[in-house]
Amino acid sequence: MPRPSNTLADGVVVLSPLGWDDVEPHLAGEDAELVRWLSGGPGNRATVRAHVRRAIERWRDDGPKLSFGIRIDGGSVLAGTIDVELDPAMRCAGLLYGIYPAYRRRGLATRAVRLAARYLGERGDVRRISIDVDPNNVPSIGVARRAGFRFLRHVVDDEGDFDRYELIVRAPVVPAPPPRPRHGRL
Repeated sequence: MPRPSNTLADGVVVLSPLGWDDVEPHLAGEDAELVRWLSGGPGNRATVRAHVRRAIERWRDDGPKLSFGIRIDGGSVLAGTIDVELDPAMRCAGLLYGIYPAYRRRGLATRAVRLAARYLGERGDVRRISIDVDPNNVPSIGVARRAGFRFLRHVVDDEGDFDRYELIVRAPVVPAPPPRPRHGRL
């Protein structure tokens, strides 16, 4: 099955793969909230360049992690990022997203999650999408719910505890094969 376009838009948000031009805007946009909920430590030019290099390679190799820039103004301004983590064996994917402070509370994360879900649905190899959220990250819980994800369960594992939200992706409609000719009596 051919892969869908890696650039998606909804009239406000454009998702497209991270690239070298995103290093400086990402560094400028990172704040304590992004570090707290997503990365676990502040980035610097070297770590962000390494992340972008891996993102470019992973797009070339079709995963397992695909990093999109969340863009506005026709795709010219990087407002955040969203990562798709594919698990082909389980036919599922996870989403991680973050919006830079100057662009928060505009609905951009919800739009980006919906676009990423559309991308995953068009791939044809993903049936479930999950978002794992710290129960204290109220804005991220709101994004998951507004994007149509439903609370699945609270999880406690080696990495801590989180709430899992899930969206079931509809299988693409495949036309039925033509009926086999019937052999009639003469």
